[in-house]
Amino acid sequence: MWNIQRSRSRNGRSALVTRERIAFMRDGDERFARQRALHGFGDPAQRALASARVLIIGAGGLGSAAIPALAAAGVGTLGIIDADVVEVSNLHRQLIHSPRDVGRSKVESAADSVHELSPETAVEIFDARLSSENALEVFSRYDLVLDGSDNFPTRYLANDAAAIVGIPLVWGAVSQYGGQSGACRMPETPGYRDLFPTPPAPDSVPTCAEGGVLPTVCATVGAIMATEAIKILTGVGKPLFGRVTSYDALTGGFREIAFDKDPEAAPITELIDYDAFCGISPRRPDDITARELSDALGAVQLIDVRAGWETELAVIPGAIVVPLGALADVLRRVSEGMIEELDPDKPTVVYCHLGVRSAYALRLLTTAGFSDVRHLDGGIEAYARDVDPSIARY
Repeated sequence: MWNIQRSRSRNGRSALVTRERIAFMRDGDERFARQRALHGFGDPAQRALASARVLIIGAGGLGSAAIPALAAAGVGTLGIIDADVVEVSNLHRQLIHSPRDVGRSKVESAADSVHELSPETAVEIFDARLSSENALEVFSRYDLVLDGSDNFPTRYLANDAAAIVGIPLVWGAVSQYGGQSGACRMPETPGYRDLFPTPPAPDSVPTCAEGGVLPTVCATVGAIMATEAIKILTGVGKPLFGRVTSYDALTGGFREIAFDKDPEAAPITELIDYDAFCGISPRRPDDITARELSDALGAVQLIDVRAGWETELAVIPGAIVVPLGALADVLRRVSEGMIEELDPDKPTVVYCHLGVRSAYALRLLTTAGFSDVRHLDGGIEAYARDVDPSIARY
């Protein structure tokens, strides 16, 4: 059973308030006057929010926009699940955290921010990774789930768990200069699996760390997600059921795509191994850990395939820098004898930031005739964490 942490604000005051007390406070609270004045909203919608329980998956970029928006709107109880800690590289887009929170649990930091904004909001925090083992139990405690995760296994897991428990799901995703959001209430409406029946190939979609993300995209998509949650909880407006809205920050434009349920899809009755479903293996034969690489330095040829600006921030000593975009051409010149710095017959380790680009680079090196190639699992980020803290993490 879960031992839910009932979070407290920085000054130690408990955030636990009964639903009845919240409803009483908020019905007469001037802070919601502009919201209750909306046509079709009024006191009934405000009371619906006060009695609602919403779970947010992820206190990162999307959660940082959605969590305070839901608290400020008057949602009575927020659950937040995330296993990560706050890092400096989070701060440009994860506005719910501040520099003083670096190194803290994200869920604790997010809870403190909620209490500063809305002291009467009850916050339940789960300092854990959502998994097939805990999802159904956690979801069963809430009226709606908002998925702000940053990976495909969790998105499919959230979809399936929401379908089994029978509660609405709002999801969002961001990458670089764009993002998208949708909602579902299965089995009445299409779900995430109807829009994306199969996950993308492993390593084919760059993470935010690999491809970057504009912080205002997180704010925009997170706000859309919070709006969808409010609409579903109050019955106001038309939720994004069977539709996905896509935002392009470079043009400022929105595009809507409608989709239907797959009539041939099997019903969702149980949770599965979502890492395996998405083609993610915990450890591959061609992986090398940070500690294993540390022991092998000097005996291997080390290739860094990150971009130039990244290598200016941090590099593992002794690495040969060949950005991924130039690697194919460099390997061609190696095969033609034009470059002698790289030796196809020498044991080689290739690395990037987190291990996504290096997995692709490994395939290029193998195809080019490099006989003994491995790539660093977790990239230079893992090396800085597990071996050499003096290397900057970004």
